[in-house]
Amino acid sequence: MCGGRGTRLDREGEKPLAPVAGRSMVDRTLDTLAASRVETAYAAVSPHTPRTRERLGERASGGGRVADGAERGAGSVEVTVVDTPGDGYVADLQAALAEGPEPPVLTVAVDLPLLDGPAVDAVLDAHAAAGGESLSIRVPAARKHELGASADAATRYDGAGGECGGGDEAADGDAPDERVPAGVNVVGALDGGGGEAVRATRDARLALNVNRPGDRRLAKRILAGDRDAPTLPSGGVDWLGKPEPAEGGDRS
Repeated sequence: MCGGRGTRLDREGEKPLAPVAGRSMVDRTLDTLAASRVETAYAAVSPHTPRTRERLGERASGGGRVADGAERGAGSVEVTVVDTPGDGYVADLQAALAEGPEPPVLTVAVDLPLLDGPAVDAVLDAHAAAGGESLSIRVPAARKHELGASADAATRYDGAGGECGGGDEAADGDAPDERVPAGVNVVGALDGGGGEAVRATRDARLALNVNRPGDRRLAKRILAGDRDAPTLPSGGVDWLGKPEPAEGGDRS
């Protein structure tokens, strides 16, 4: 998903083309998918991101190959550019899904520069293990604050895993847990039918969305390996608890 305005980032130019540690976020996202088991990517652009569309066209014409020096998985990922109306994440996602990808479909926001191939594969494995039509990945808001990242759109979960309840217990049994959508999901039936599971994680690769200038600076420090920056995990993802059902079919 790379068609949003990115107004919170407070910079000139298009958000997907914003560089993080010397590489644009859209290129980082496609490098990540190329380093995973994903073979085909549909890049959803909008009238807000014409230069991103041009960049994706260049990448597609070049075979969509992973960048030199980037982590490699099965090889390259085929890139198909999809035009969406630019009416918001949900509307654009629906437009992109209507263009041909067969569900279930992995959806990835372009603003996750720490994401890597093994983390993407872990999400795919979690979806398979959950056995549901869809999977929503969430991060505790407390974890984002701990990292120094912004935390918007937090949702509180009750003890049964439902949203907007009394708050489930955190891993250490202390405080209610408010969770933020990570920007990586698996969408099942396009008509909204079928079940949805929720998995939560503290993994930094899924916890940092670059929505604000401070997020971008933090991502740069982490990728540069600054001594005082959080350390990135590697390999699979450590999930908190078991898969939980989501109320109302939310696919944020």
